[in-house]
Amino acid sequence: MWKDFKKFIARGNVLDLAVGVIIGAAFSKIVTTLVEGIIMPPIGWLTSGIDFSSLYFDPSGRYSNLQDPKAIEEAIKSGAPLIMYGKFINDLIIFFIVAFVIFLIAKWALKLFAGLEPPPSPPSSEEKLLTEIRDILKESKN
Repeated sequence: MWKDFKKFIARGNVLDLAVGVIIGAAFSKIVTTLVEGIIMPPIGWLTSGIDFSSLYFDPSGRYSNLQDPKAIEEAIKSGAPLIMYGKFINDLIIFFIVAFVIFLIAKWALKLFAGLEPPPSPPSSEEKLLTEIRDILKESKN
């Protein structure tokens, strides 16, 4: 069992996945900081600080006039059936901003690393022979 486990761990795709997860976690912090610290403040300034997080729907009708975020939190803690659709709107907006930032970073990275790919290896003797056979067969059909 130990041998099988060592073989499993030693496979490249498991190690690649582990490295990818670790780098992804670190990259997530960078993107979050970029969005929250650099991109969101100007957007907040341009939209006059619009915040949807306090928007909610109360199906019971008992808490329909809560304005203070602390009062909303207390109502939720007491078991009020508040549907907090405003938080969903905020998270959706942030998701699209983060997705767009990641798209821009990925596009930039593809351009940056485009020339660093190793050249394709020359065809092996078997591939050359198969290509010649294919070409001869094509000519004989015509």
